[in-house]
Amino acid sequence: MSTAILTGQPVPGSPLEGDLRSLGFDVRVASDAADVATLLAAVPGDQRVAVVDARFVGHVHALRLALTDPRFAASAVPGAVTAKPAARTALTHALRTSAETAASLPDSIAAAMESETSEGTDVHRPELGTLVATVPTDPQTRNEARQAVAAVDDEAVRLRTAVKSRDGFFTTYCVSPYSRYIARWCARRGLTPNQVTTASLLTALIAAGCAATGTRGGFVAAGLLLIFSFVLDCTDGQLARYSLQYSTLGAWLDATFDRAKEYAYYAGLALGAARGGDDVWALALGAMVLQTCRHVVDFAFNEANSDSTDSTATTANTSPTAALSDKLDSVGWTVWVRRMIVLPIGERWALIAVLTAVTTPRVTLVVLLIGCALAACYTTAGRVLRSVTRKAARTDRAAGALADLADNGPLASAFAALKPGAWLRAAPVLAFVGGAALVGAALSNPYGSPVVVAAAALYVALSGLALAMPLKAPLDWLVPPFFRAAEYGTVLVLAAKADVNGALPAAFGLVAAVAYHHYDTVYRIKGGTGAPPAWLVRAIGGQEGRTLVVALAAALLPATDFTVALTALAVAVALVVLVESIHFWVTAHKRGAPAVHDEGEPA
Repeated sequence: MSTAILTGQPVPGSPLEGDLRSLGFDVRVASDAADVATLLAAVPGDQRVAVVDARFVGHVHALRLALTDPRFAASAVPGAVTAKPAARTALTHALRTSAETAASLPDSIAAAMESETSEGTDVHRPELGTLVATVPTDPQTRNEARQAVAAVDDEAVRLRTAVKSRDGFFTTYCVSPYSRYIARWCARRGLTPNQVTTASLLTALIAAGCAATGTRGGFVAAGLLLIFSFVLDCTDGQLARYSLQYSTLGAWLDATFDRAKEYAYYAGLALGAARGGDDVWALALGAMVLQTCRHVVDFAFNEANSDSTDSTATTANTSPTAALSDKLDSVGWTVWVRRMIVLPIGERWALIAVLTAVTTPRVTLVVLLIGCALAACYTTAGRVLRSVTRKAARTDRAAGALADLADNGPLASAFAALKPGAWLRAAPVLAFVGGAALVGAALSNPYGSPVVVAAAALYVALSGLALAMPLKAPLDWLVPPFFRAAEYGTVLVLAAKADVNGALPAAFGLVAAVAYHHYDTVYRIKGGTGAPPAWLVRAIGGQEGRTLVVALAAALLPATDFTVALTALAVAVALVVLVESIHFWVTAHKRGAPAVHDEGEPA
C-alpha cells in the first residue's frame, strides 16, 4: 500500500483524507515539517509516498493523476507531491532544504526536487485542464475553490481523457464514443488492461477460426468478431488511462497481441479459402510482409528523428515538408483524410472485416494489399522528403537504435569490420542494391538455382558494409526496412517457386516468427529497455544469416524437403525468441521496470 502524509492545519469537513484512502493510500497526519520527516523515514523504502497539504481543495481525479500514475518517479500538482522508491532520496533531501520556508510544504518540496539537477529527478506535472487543484489560504478562496470543484464533473473529464489524444477516424467516431464506457465498466469490476488485452486476442483468434471454416456464415461471424476484438483493443488502452494502470508488460502485450491478431487472421483467411479450393497463401504472406515493412518504416523513421544534437528542438524537425504538414493540420478535414490515407489499424481492420463478410478471402487480401501499398508509398515518400531537408545531426543513440533494428548477425558483422572506403558508405544504397539483387535473382530464376545462393552471398557482404559506419546520414533509417523487405521477400518468392503443398504456409510461419523478433526489438527500444541481447541475434543467425540459410536450402533440397526445412527453421526461431522474450518481459515487470504507455501514431 502507498502512504500519504497530510501536513498542515486540518480543515474541518474536508473530504481530503477519504479521497486519499479511496485512491489506495494509507493516510498519516503530520503536525509540522519535522513530523513529516519522521513519518517519511518510517515508510518502507519500496513504497510510494505522497506529501499532501491538508488545506488542499480539488477533484479526486486531479489527485489520481498526480499521485498514482506509475509512469513517473515523481509527480506533483499544487498542494501535493509524490515519489516512487526511485525518487525517495530526492524527496527526502528536498524536504530538508525546504522545510523552513514552505508556504505550502508539498509545493516547496516539488520545487526543491526540480532544482536539484544533480539528482536527475524530473517532477511530472500532469495537465489538469478544467480540473481543480489548489491550496486556499483563507475562507473566501476556499469557498471559491469548492464552487469551482462542484462546477466540473471530474468523472466526465476522466472518461473523456481515457480516449487516446490522437487516433484514426474509425476509432474516434465509431468505437471510442462507447468503448470508454466499457472501460469504466471493466474498471469498476476490477478488471485489468492486461485481462482485456488477452480477451481481445482470444476473440481475434476465434475470428480467425471462423474465417478458416470457409463458409459464408463463418466469414460473417469472423468479420463481426474481428470488429469486437478491435473494440476490446481500444478498451484496454482506455482502461489503462481511466484507471492509470500502466505497465511495461501491458504495453508489450498490447503491441505484440495486435500483430498476432492481425497475422493470425490472415492465416485464417488463407485456410478458409483453401477449403473452397482457392490458394491465397501467397497473398496472406504478402500482406504480412507489406504490413511489417510498413511498421518498420514507421519505427525506424521515428527512432532516427526522436532526438537531435542541435540545441534547438524546433530546428531538428523543421523542413518545408514539415511546414506544409503543419499547415494542412490547421485545416480540420485534411487531418482526417491524411489519417485515413495511411490506413491505421482501425480503418484497416474495419476494411478487412467488411470485405470478409461480403466477399471472398482473395478479394479481401488483394484490396488490403493495394490499400497498404498506397499507404506505404504515401508515408514513405513524406518521410523521405522530411529527411533530406532535415537540418539537425543524428545522435549516437539514434544511430545505435537503427543498427539494432537492422538485426545484422555474425556474418554481416565480419564484413562490417573491414571498414571500407568512403565510396562504400552509402548505407541505404548498399542495403537496397543487395536486397533488390537477391529478390530479383529469386524471381528470375527457377527453384534450386545456384544464382540465388550467389546473390544471397552478395547480400550478406553488402549487409555488413552498410553498417560499417554509424547510421547518421539523412536516409540511413531506410536500411532496416530494406533488410526486412529483402529477408521476407526472399522467403516468400522461394516458397512460391517451390510450388508444393505446404511451402507457403511454412514460409508464413517462418516470417511470422522472425517478424515477432523484429517487433520485439522495436518494443524494447521504444520502452527504453535496450535491444535484445547479442547472443540471441547470433543464435538465430541475424537477418543476413537466415536469408542465406533459406537460399542454400532452396538450392540443395528438393521442394518437399525445402518445406520441411522452412518448418523446422520457423519452429527453432519461434522457440528461441519466444522463450527469451517472455522471460525478459515478465522479469522486467517483476523488477518494477518503468511503466510505458504509447500515445503515438496509430498502428
